[in-house]
Amino acid sequence: MKPFSVNVPQADLDDLHERLRRTRWTREIAGQGWSRGVPLDYLKGLADYWLNDFDWRAAEAEYNEHPQFVTEIDGQDIHFLHIRSGSDEALPLLLLHDNPGGVIGFLDVLEPLSRDFHLVVPSSPGVGFSGYVTEPGWTVPRTAAALAELMSRLGYGRYGVQGGGGGANLGLELARQVPERLAGVHVNAWVAFPSPDAGGFTADEQRRLGAMQHFMQDGLGFNQIMSTRPQTIAYGLTDSPVAQLAWIVEKFKEWTDSSTELPEDAFSRDRVLTDVSVMWFTATAGSVANLYYESGHDPAAYAPKPRVTVPTGVLLARDDVTIRRFAERDADIVRWTELDRGGAYLALEAPDLLVEDVRAFYSGLTA
Repeated sequence: MKPFSVNVPQADLDDLHERLRRTRWTREIAGQGWSRGVPLDYLKGLADYWLNDFDWRAAEAEYNEHPQFVTEIDGQDIHFLHIRSGSDEALPLLLLHDNPGGVIGFLDVLEPLSRDFHLVVPSSPGVGFSGYVTEPGWTVPRTAAALAELMSRLGYGRYGVQGGGGGANLGLELARQVPERLAGVHVNAWVAFPSPDAGGFTADEQRRLGAMQHFMQDGLGFNQIMSTRPQTIAYGLTDSPVAQLAWIVEKFKEWTDSSTELPEDAFSRDRVLTDVSVMWFTATAGSVANLYYESGHDPAAYAPKPRVTVPTGVLLARDDVTIRRFAERDADIVRWTELDRGGAYLALEAPDLLVEDVRAFYSGLTA
């Protein structure tokens, strides 16, 4: 395991700024708001902030406040933060990010969680500082196996997991592969799909089901592109910082608390731009797209899976879509918390609530 620190060459930062200055802007149909994608005036303003006000070196320094390492597993570099708690008896906790988000999605919860847990926070294979995937086949099960190996190398025979969105799916896959090693799995923004013959929905269940149906009909374009033609979309995202910015900020807009008008109303512009900058400087947008391709072409990805027997805690934001009875069908739910606010990025949107629920979940398992 090699120590790692973030140190983007000044030439790369200068190149980013030059590309932002030379952006060739498209036009738009007036009055459409966000209905057709990111509005032109909004994106121009955000790009201007990225060029003139955002301090990448400050973001870089924040990363480097934490011990970081890179190790090779199954032919792939994996970058991770490893933050030891002040208590030797603390439970190790593996934090698994969603996309977009990466390690940046957990920066606001590291300090409070490290009081109670030894934290391991990897960049998934193919994402950010883990670098481009080196070969095909990096499915969710393969990634889970690599992270189980990472925890073994760190000497953690038993540990907990917390993950949101794609990180939740990854955590539950770990629970299927190495259930004897997991003390528990805590998830947010997890999607448990309804049974085809389900009925008798309550009003709240109908609301969540309607949100899921809307996403499947109108919000899945990004997935369809990446899971079918990752190489094609990679060219634009790797060559144009504004294309990369629009691609990511649209997801932050759509997946954060729906009561917020703009992504930076859910969490700061600097957090948004740190995430975009990491993707830009590491040139891993195409790699991330390839991960979607792998899942889309993995026959096992959508096949029925064994029920998770590891104790599972679910933190449900107001805008989440999962319905409890389907979650209980798929996992051993021992804690269920519903919030009256928030979206998919609770570690950024409501870090205090996420920390509180993670602590309560794992405390309850050991009580």
